[in-house]
Amino acid sequence: MTTKRICILVSGGGTNLQRIIDAVLSGEIPEAEIIKVIADRPCFATTRAENHGIEVAQLKRGKNFQQQLLDAIPPDTDFMVLAGFLSILNEEICTRFKGRIINIHPALLPKFGGAGMWGAHVHKAVIEAGETYSGATVHYVTPGIDEGEIILQEAVAISEGETPDSLAKKIHEIEYRIFPKAIKKALAQLQEK
Repeated sequence: MTTKRICILVSGGGTNLQRIIDAVLSGEIPEAEIIKVIADRPCFATTRAENHGIEVAQLKRGKNFQQQLLDAIPPDTDFMVLAGFLSILNEEICTRFKGRIINIHPALLPKFGGAGMWGAHVHKAVIEAGETYSGATVHYVTPGIDEGEIILQEAVAISEGETPDSLAKKIHEIEYRIFPKAIKKALAQLQEK
């Protein structure tokens, strides 16, 4: 198996990025190398990447954002991971990297996905809907927001008196567990093609 070159897109604190870095370094995600981390805003995730000697690009959101992003993705990128990336990828990027971009979402898709469904907004909506379970989903990225094929999902029970913050903590634990497994699975499927 040849080493797959991964580009990771981030927007926040980078805890999922750190988990992926650790999983690549430990061999939990085998035959993989993180070649670049791209941020769409100033965030601590870029510091995490720099601490591991990973190349970083910070883009400016605006009219030319999608072209900036395309230009920032190394041409030899095999695979892209959205790790808390809040910008929506346009159809051109989704088509060019079809089957080679994955995202993690803090709910059990297809429920509670789509525009505006990120972070605390998701957890608040889940609790207000009276759901008894929530969880995390890793899925392929398509032009439709949160509509791509599901790779892995894991659920957790919602406790009585659950708050968006307490639910977020539970979901993060699931994300740290399933994200490396999903990346490994997706890379293995890529190898088979």
